[in-house]
Amino acid sequence: MKWTTCVLLGALPLTTALADGPTAPNGRHYLSQPLVTSIYTADPSAHVFHGKIYVYPSHDVPTNIPDDDLGSEYAMHDYRVLTMDRIGGPVSVGPVALDVKDVPWASKQLWAPDAAYRNNLYYLYFPGRDKQGVFRIGVATSSNPLGPFKAEPEPIKGSFSIDPAVFTDTDGQSYMYFGGIWGGQLENWTTGHFVAGSTTDRHQDDKPALMAKVARLAPGMKQFAGPPGDVVILGEDGKPLLGGDHERRFFEASWMFKRNGLYYFTYSTGDTHFLAYATGKTPTGPFQYRGHFLLPVQGWTTHHSIMEWGGKWWLFYADTQLSNKNHLRNVKVTELHFNADGSIQMVDPFTS
Repeated sequence: MKWTTCVLLGALPLTTALADGPTAPNGRHYLSQPLVTSIYTADPSAHVFHGKIYVYPSHDVPTNIPDDDLGSEYAMHDYRVLTMDRIGGPVSVGPVALDVKDVPWASKQLWAPDAAYRNNLYYLYFPGRDKQGVFRIGVATSSNPLGPFKAEPEPIKGSFSIDPAVFTDTDGQSYMYFGGIWGGQLENWTTGHFVAGSTTDRHQDDKPALMAKVARLAPGMKQFAGPPGDVVILGEDGKPLLGGDHERRFFEASWMFKRNGLYYFTYSTGDTHFLAYATGKTPTGPFQYRGHFLLPVQGWTTHHSIMEWGGKWWLFYADTQLSNKNHLRNVKVTELHFNADGSIQMVDPFTS
């Protein structure tokens, strides 16, 4: 198995770019530097397992596929796990943790994954297209957080779309949040069954927006304990956000965390390129929209994770600093700050 160890590019600080650091195409400096430069990584799901930080990203690969609204250019086919002992320290790139050729039901496009630990096993959750080109969500297990992971022979029953994120509450119950519109096919499932033909969204701007899905996981962590429900995000008027509200409505990239008894559902607005959040009193909502917390990065997609480590909160995200190509991204991390009322302070991915 091959390992690669990298340090932060140029050894620049995590949260403050030096005046003579790399300059972005917009003429500003980057807030943070890539965690690794030996491979392209995106969609980071960060966790602390047994005192060590593990980041489960997508593994971007070069391709000549043109960009389109369905994400055809994101041709990822395997996963490699990033590890570090501390934020700001050296980052190691693990060997291949899972390859699409070893997933019996999948054909291509292993997109944004997540991971969990339970029952003395590590669980890797991942989306992939099945043999008919429909996105499903699979699960693979390993006794090692770096893998290799062995995939179940079939996707999770009742799963669909993309971007699984697993949250385990303080009572031990685990939940999966998932879904994404446009290339994520969520709009193809509005009847409860896959209906081909939709290519972006429903174009029903005056109707409630399509919502992420949430499902309780069974104790074995490999199946849903019941049918998925909607993650309802409410506006100030107490009504669900509308489909035409592109700066606030859900697009993809669900992530859940809990802080001071409050549940934070965070997500990407997609075509408007913000990270946004909503809060609720239960892990299944409903959630009250609270605002944006990451301004648009360099590149098209914004997919993230948030975790607590060392008494602080950290935002993992990605941009295209190394390639300036939408499908070749690099994972970064910066500290996340909260106000006294629990609101999240805005993060600008650039400095002057």
